[in-house]
Amino acid sequence: MRRVSRITVAGVATAALALTASACGSSSSSSSNDSKDLGLALAYDVGGKGDQSFNDAATAGLDKADKEFGYKSTAVEPQDGESDADKVQRLETLAKQGYNPVIGVGYAYAPAVKEAAQKYPKTTFGIVDDEQTKADNVADLVFSEEQASYLAGVAAAKATKSNVVGFVGGVDVPLIHKFAAGYKQGVEDTKKGVQVKVQYLTQTAAEGGFSSPDKGESAAEGQIDDGADVVYAAAGLSGQGVIKAASANKIWAIGVDSDQYKQDALKAYKDSILTSAMKNVEGAVYELAKSVHDGKPETGVVRGSLSNGGVSVSQSNPTFADNTAIQDAIKKAEAAIKDGSIKVKTS
Repeated sequence: MRRVSRITVAGVATAALALTASACGSSSSSSSNDSKDLGLALAYDVGGKGDQSFNDAATAGLDKADKEFGYKSTAVEPQDGESDADKVQRLETLAKQGYNPVIGVGYAYAPAVKEAAQKYPKTTFGIVDDEQTKADNVADLVFSEEQASYLAGVAAAKATKSNVVGFVGGVDVPLIHKFAAGYKQGVEDTKKGVQVKVQYLTQTAAEGGFSSPDKGESAAEGQIDDGADVVYAAAGLSGQGVIKAASANKIWAIGVDSDQYKQDALKAYKDSILTSAMKNVEGAVYELAKSVHDGKPETGVVRGSLSNGGVSVSQSNPTFADNTAIQDAIKKAEAAIKDGSIKVKTS
């Protein structure tokens, strides 16, 4: 449930399944299958546009494609308590209107993408953060999040003075376990004896783990009370609460997915954002749109890693970028991951 007000969020589409409103770009509710170059369509994950993280990174990819190709793309918000059938209807409506590619932003769309792709074989579908959907017209856009999280752990270990650091995961699922595992390994490999506190906000996304800044703030406050002076959040919109708590207590936060130091909605807290463990959702969305535009649609598993620039840690905070000890440790770890001498755990 998304009962909290988002920071700088565009109005939620009130009739998403009919696509009578669009979260970004220019939508068209009367386009037919014969429309050409209409653009791509995003179906947002929980948290929606304005999460300053995962969904906004996808939006940036859409905006880039629109600018380059002259598209009039669309993006649609999720609805509270929706079913897989609702997601299927949303994706099928987008395909029927002529959007191509149609991208489900988040693993929750996997069943819907599989079903819609079977019905619309001439449309290319994308699914972010799931690689189980196998079809000739589906691109599985996935990332080695554990690698960027390892580097976040290296940074945390170098930055901590209390020798206690925290991790706040939005939902207790395998995807978020990858973030936690990489982070914990990076901490432990860098500085022995540092305690890593791990907490998941909810068991399911429907309970608000990715969309509740208040839950993130409360969890971070608890870890800070227990001595944590660096807290890494992999929790979508909920991560804003973690960053707010870090700022209020004058400790470090580590952001996720996007470069959260540069997000306007978080500028009041940016001096507390040490770095962000990023994954290039923007690039993945744009490249899929480009591949369709060029007549050679991507399909199968498309994975972003440290080696190809699909994941990284941000350098925007001068305190982080100018810290020689942190930077040397990051570079050493990154090289070891790329050459295989460090194998990062995923669970």
